[in-house]
Amino acid sequence: MLQPDFLKTVSHSPGIYMMLDKKSVLYVGKAKDLHKRLSSYSRFSGPAHNKTTVMLAQVVKVDTIITHTEKEALILEASLIKKHKPKY
Repeated sequence: MLQPDFLKTVSHSPGIYMMLDKKSVLYVGKAKDLHKRLSSYSRFSGPAHNKTTVMLAQVVKVDTIITHTEKEALILEASLIKKHKPKY
């Protein structure tokens, strides 16, 4: 899912990202720089049984929400975690 074409469209702004499978939100995270954070997932290479590796194999879509500040992203992340109760 985190292909170079997708990453080119991601802003360098602060915000949150939601990793989704076919049915639900798997993970909600925040970033000071969304592009750098999501790029780090595309370079991730852990063991097959690693939690992050397992999660990334299930991701079919990544949604981002840009915020004005990192603090705003932190607050939004917390509310989205409470709302969606992600698996990871």
